[in-house]
Amino acid sequence: MKFNQWVYKRPNIKEIEKEFNILLSKFTSAQDYKLQDELLVKINELRNHFESMEQIAYIRHSIDTKDPIYEEEQNFFDENKPIYEGLVSKYYNALIVSKYKDYLKKKWGEQLFNIAKLKINTFSSEVIDDLQLENKLMSEYTKLLSSAKIYFNGAYRNLPQMRPFEMSIDRDTRKKASEAKYSFFKENEEKFDDIYDRLVNVRTTIAQKLGYENFIQLGYARMLRIDYGVEHVESFRNQVKKEIVPLATKLREKQRVRLGLSKLNYYDELLNFKDGNAKPKKDVKGIIEYGKKMYEELSKETKVFFEYMLQNELMDLLSKEGKSPGGYCTYIPSYKMPFIFSNFNGTSDDIDVLTHEAGHAFQMYESRNYVIPEYSFPTLDACEIHSMSMEFFTWPWMHLFFEENADKYKFAHLTESLLFIPYGVTVDEFQHVIYANPKMQISERKAVWREIEKKYLPHRSYDENDYLERGGYWHQQGHIFKNPFYYIDYTLAGICAFQFFIKSRENWDRAWKDYLALCQAGGSKSFLGLVKLAKLDSPFDDGCVKKVTEKIEEYLKHVEDKQ
Repeated sequence: MKFNQWVYKRPNIKEIEKEFNILLSKFTSAQDYKLQDELLVKINELRNHFESMEQIAYIRHSIDTKDPIYEEEQNFFDENKPIYEGLVSKYYNALIVSKYKDYLKKKWGEQLFNIAKLKINTFSSEVIDDLQLENKLMSEYTKLLSSAKIYFNGAYRNLPQMRPFEMSIDRDTRKKASEAKYSFFKENEEKFDDIYDRLVNVRTTIAQKLGYENFIQLGYARMLRIDYGVEHVESFRNQVKKEIVPLATKLREKQRVRLGLSKLNYYDELLNFKDGNAKPKKDVKGIIEYGKKMYEELSKETKVFFEYMLQNELMDLLSKEGKSPGGYCTYIPSYKMPFIFSNFNGTSDDIDVLTHEAGHAFQMYESRNYVIPEYSFPTLDACEIHSMSMEFFTWPWMHLFFEENADKYKFAHLTESLLFIPYGVTVDEFQHVIYANPKMQISERKAVWREIEKKYLPHRSYDENDYLERGGYWHQQGHIFKNPFYYIDYTLAGICAFQFFIKSRENWDRAWKDYLALCQAGGSKSFLGLVKLAKLDSPFDDGCVKKVTEKIEEYLKHVEDKQ
């Protein structure tokens, strides 16, 4: 069924509550394992229906945030999702005290019960009003970002449409485009600060009502971090500081020399080569056509998957007015279909999206037959391994999109993947400090950001841009507002993706086989369980970051980047 044929009907929350509670009552009073198992499946069918309607509304609202119909539907879910989460929490409680849980574990696996244990500690009826407020504030942030109307180069543009100008080979254009973009954030600075201040306060309130000291522990529970904690993440950040930051500084210096600049400023960072970055040679139609060829040749599994995505029109790729910025992939369980959302802008970002979000979608497609919703896709740390690794597995086909500039793209892509990691841990450490000190003043938060930024990004220069010098850069990072503690997952997955890159150069078939096994495992194991299944080293292991970084540096040394 094509995306535009998907039927949306607002769920009746009262009817869902009633049906859910009847099924749950039968589940808890069941006198044999088989009956309880049948009821578990029925409960999950009800969950799939609600979550499918929620995702369809979310996608359609993202595509046009000005559409009053789906704005109202998004408001409905902001208001009623916490009630639904309360029902799921009751199900998880019933699951972990079930007298037949040993039989259920044997059939469905330990991971379901690990998730249930964490999830029940993230909800109580006491916090429903607070959760509703949190949802509304996140939607308010999305709407504010989507409202950007920046007059530049003779036309009004949204944030994604500014990106090509930020990559211009003309330095004056880059600077003016960056300044125009950040003028939007500066003009709305108080609004961004206010939304975040209220989010920090409400999340802290929720955490304390649930018995946590602060939101950090609750944030980790929400992220379903089953086999690692704060100390592991801190240790990983220290590895990044020691092993990657010095290399990142070297790479930025090489970039400065390549560009022929006396100083590399923030508005220069997106330009990799003096004569311009590699750009796709085709329009959207051509990119999709070559994407089809790429996935046909990559493997028989990706061939079937991508044809399925095209036949069912499961992608909305072009940037347009009123569309939410960014990109994502989500899953509609009732249809067993993934959906890719993006904002193509004519830069290499378009190819990154085609590979990154398709990595997510491919995993969801390979895992679509799991009955347990929790297994359709893994925890977010593991999810990003699929997406970031797919970016590297598709390297042999980059000539289709970039022709003679394919090597240019590969060098920039690998370099930027490495440079991203120090930024990723900057975002993570910032959130730890903020939620450990929720009463911090708004101006102090910006100072903290700037301090941490200097620690991991010592090379960054804001060229006297007042807004950025004061620490406003993070306002554009949606994960800080909408997905607290998510961002470190990209860096952990990045280290895993680098390992797949290294393995694919040594033995392509074996690397792909391990990757396919990872995708097919879905969310049936924890992060470290999936890392082990894929035959990768844990990013938390001593020496892992060093070993991976040395291999990447060795590869980059053999590239004549000035050419």
